[in-house]
Amino acid sequence: MGINSAEIIFIKSVKDGIPNRDPLNDSNARRIFGEEDGRISLSDVSIKRDIRDYVIAKYPDGGPDGNNFVYVREERTDDGKLLGRGSLAKTLKDRAGIESSSMQDVLTSVAFDVRTFGVVYSVSKETFKLTGPVQFGWAHSMHPVETQYVQGTVVMPSKDIKVTEGKETEGAGQGTIWTSYMVPFAVFAMPGIINTNIAQETEMTEDDVELLLEGLWNGTRIRQARGRGIQQPLFLIHVEYKDPMYRIGYLEENIKLVIESQSETPTKLDEIKIDVSDLTKILENNWDKVKRVRYWLDQRVAIIGKLQGERCEEW
Repeated sequence: MGINSAEIIFIKSVKDGIPNRDPLNDSNARRIFGEEDGRISLSDVSIKRDIRDYVIAKYPDGGPDGNNFVYVREERTDDGKLLGRGSLAKTLKDRAGIESSSMQDVLTSVAFDVRTFGVVYSVSKETFKLTGPVQFGWAHSMHPVETQYVQGTVVMPSKDIKVTEGKETEGAGQGTIWTSYMVPFAVFAMPGIINTNIAQETEMTEDDVELLLEGLWNGTRIRQARGRGIQQPLFLIHVEYKDPMYRIGYLEENIKLVIESQSETPTKLDEIKIDVSDLTKILENNWDKVKRVRYWLDQRVAIIGKLQGERCEEW
């Protein structure tokens, strides 16, 4: 039995950091809409990395059935050599105990991210490309964001301290100076789609869909790095359709962020509400096409409007 075509909306917040920096803009936040618009954006690549890292952390040995390995990741040999595509695929094949000579069959059998996000594989005599049944759009902030330029010092000296004739020479002082851009607080909305026809090609399963949703939520929380800030999942909705060729489209445009503060930029969770009134209307207008609606909500976040569907417990 195949999976259902579906749409996803995922809303998360970030505090004191930038989840996805622009290397072409001095590692500041990415601005697709320009300075005048005010919104900042996160790439789909960073979202997929969150999910992959969560799956690796949860199933370091591929899971009980050996089918939840992650292919697109960094792995090294004992002597520090970074594995390439072919060597990494063979490593997963050996760990899972797969006998197939087709690497496409191997990767769709053992690698969650290949079944979900697809892959481009070109090694030696075998070349294939699988389009991912799951595609994410960019995540955009739901309000204007002004980044802050901050700096500080590292206590550890940049060089070893040398003592010559009783005096410290190199290495003394404040250490190195660091600079960075950061966002005090921001809320992002990201759309996604699941295509059942493409899922048949990659052999994506219902279990993969459940792990995808879990990875979106929990992967946001566990992937930590100082510059990325502290992130929190706020709202996730999964709308499944009866017709594999149908979707409403652009559901994220029907969700608004209501900010209850003196400025148009929120600074904390209790200053925001998520307005799903328009989303409720468009889902009701297409209810004959909808098979199931499930959603997850941080208990500290209030919503405006009443959603039809099942409210699920967090993982």
